[in-house]
Amino acid sequence: MTILVTGGCGYIGSHMTWCLHDAGEDFIVIDNLSTGFDWAIPQATKLYEGEITDLDLLETIFKAHDISAVIHFAGSIIVPESVSNPLKYYSNNTAASRTLMEACVNHGIKHFIFSSTAAVYGDPEVIPVSEEAPLTPLSPYGTSKLMTELMLRDTAAAHDFKYTALRYFNVAGADPKGRTGQSTKNATHLIKVACEAALGKRTNLGVFGIDFDTPDGTGVRDYIHVSDLASAHYLALRRLREGGDSIVMNAGYGDGYSVLQVIDAVKAISGVDFNVTTEPRRAGDSPKVVADNRKIMKNLDWQPEFNDLKTIVDHALTWEKKLQFKNSL
Repeated sequence: MTILVTGGCGYIGSHMTWCLHDAGEDFIVIDNLSTGFDWAIPQATKLYEGEITDLDLLETIFKAHDISAVIHFAGSIIVPESVSNPLKYYSNNTAASRTLMEACVNHGIKHFIFSSTAAVYGDPEVIPVSEEAPLTPLSPYGTSKLMTELMLRDTAAAHDFKYTALRYFNVAGADPKGRTGQSTKNATHLIKVACEAALGKRTNLGVFGIDFDTPDGTGVRDYIHVSDLASAHYLALRRLREGGDSIVMNAGYGDGYSVLQVIDAVKAISGVDFNVTTEPRRAGDSPKVVADNRKIMKNLDWQPEFNDLKTIVDHALTWEKKLQFKNSL
């Protein structure tokens, strides 16, 4: 039985392919390579280059492979861009996911893992935020993901179809074995941007907002190592295979770090005191978002290996150095 990974050449998706590879699973990838890289996945992986909105391509894939599950990463993820171009996000995230779900139902695919986001909570009143908190996204990105969650819920109610939606908090770090990492140009992830600044790839790092209602005025986030996130997906798949019901869970550690704390950690580990500037708040940013992760810990027996900011930064910095060398060749 084969697993289809959409967006498998991207940051999180490529880590998922290595997780499946290490577990001895049979899997294939579909990716349009707009932000991903074919070299980031295991060499023998069957890659279909294209869009998940291409029904003919999906038909080809489902007929050629005995697919039992889909792990869905494909989509757009930049919050400020979603504010300025909302229709792109409703197309790439919501409408595209609907097309993929339809293909799954038509071909009897019973298990579906969805890459959702903590952005569905907006600016939560209670921290840490639980899955039962009000869903009031501040950006079209968050709304596009919430709409997909609702489609999954309704599809599961109507068909022999079970899903898990993992609401990610801030994903960071890189594969400890150095096989893949965050490689997209102009990425907006704080830890990657800070590592680029430490290596001289950027002249400065901008801090967007220093007047939030937080201890140091900068946004507070729950940073989760990308390899721990990939392992959570695999555990979620195993749970569905064992007969688990559909479920929505937070994927975070339950620890919050401010922007300035992250910058200090990157400076300390890199040994570089790079330039930091202050910028106005960005539209759609929440002051503080930290996970209540009791549900995922209970239901998946998840045991994170890299729950440490210094470790996350060290892995990210090591990958950034490797990427810098790779791009110089």
